Amino acid sequence: MRDSRGAMAERISRETLTLGEARRIALAAQGFDRPRPCGRVDARHLRRTLRQLGLLQVDYTNVVSPAHYLVLFSRLGPYARSRLDDLVYVQREFVEQWAHEASILPAETWPLLRHRMRGHSADGRLAKLMQRYPQYFDWVLEQVRERGPLAPEDLPGPKGTHAAARSRRGWTVAREALEWHFSRGNLAISERRDSARVFDLTERVLTPECSGRAVGAKEAQRRLLLLAARAQGVANAKDLADYYRVPVGAVRPLLATLVAAGELREVRIEGWQEPAYLHPQATLPRRIGASALLSPFDPVVWYPARARRLFGFEHRVEILVPLAERRWGYYVLPFLLGDRLVARVDLEADRSERRLRVLAAHLEPEAEPEPVASALATELQSLGSWLDLDSVAVGRRGDLVASLATALRT
Repeated sequence: MRDSRGAMAERISRETLTLGEARRIALAAQGFDRPRPCGRVDARHLRRTLRQLGLLQVDYTNVVSPAHYLVLFSRLGPYARSRLDDLVYVQREFVEQWAHEASILPAETWPLLRHRMRGHSADGRLAKLMQRYPQYFDWVLEQVRERGPLAPEDLPGPKGTHAAARSRRGWTVAREALEWHFSRGNLAISERRDSARVFDLTERVLTPECSGRAVGAKEAQRRLLLLAARAQGVANAKDLADYYRVPVGAVRPLLATLVAAGELREVRIEGWQEPAYLHPQATLPRRIGASALLSPFDPVVWYPARARRLFGFEHRVEILVPLAERRWGYYVLPFLLGDRLVARVDLEADRSERRLRVLAAHLEPEAEPEPVASALATELQSLGSWLDLDSVAVGRRGDLVASLATALRT
């Protein structure tokens, strides 16, 4: 068969795969087996990619760009970010909910998460807050019902508290109440105001088919595992569990059932200690021609154990790591070239100076600096242009900066 590049791709019948084959299968499942669109990226490209991935992890850290926008840029190149917002908050084909972490996912996935929402319980901190203001949490839900979509700043705090009083998490009590009802599935996200969530009744955001339907826990977990397997191509039990945060204890017996039913196939991968599971739609391209910077929260790398097994890549998000303890930098993007992670760059979008700043650039072992620097320079220029920045400036940290600076000049 042919892959989307027109090259031959293989349907996999073997029981043992090399590590290189596993990488190509995994990257193809993530959409890196096809070239970026040549013309304008439209809603069809976004829909296809988001459904292929199953979800986008939402993170509004804006040092470069919010992570969910970056994940799509990695696969599609420059596009209008407003198109994704339109699909989520206007067309509502996609919706926010807790899945991997806070995520954007197809609206039809919501019922598969309903059992979690119903089982969600308040932790000790929140339970104490609810005990302290027992009527307030119900009142907040009624306010949304009566007034329509509300953000935390649209609501006063409980009587006897200052409106801006904060919980231990740093949230107002109004936000704690709205987030609680969101976690329970009573509310959904209707829009974003400068990245802040605005909440409405779930039945006013989703269609009745999505908002009113629930799927039993076991069946929901089975279907989530199949979605995870399709998005990863080939994966072990922990990889599959991590994608939608299905408890590992529930995963292993479900996998046995899926294998027995022919919905997944057990295979062995060179160097892996545990068996892997292959999705029936997975393909093995002869090559991967990708050249892409990846968000720190991209599905290719978000589970460090999988990034280590597939790519020999030690992935660590250092946003919350004290400055003196950081090895790579604050907001570090891995660079994918072909089927390998060959470098990592610490980036910052300096919007006041209209520059994309490369604070550090590090080459991965066994990667060649010149071809990596050349491909990376092109990708940085494309990213900078997408962010409406005029230039790329390279700092002094890392063993790739000299080659990268030369490549950018030429």
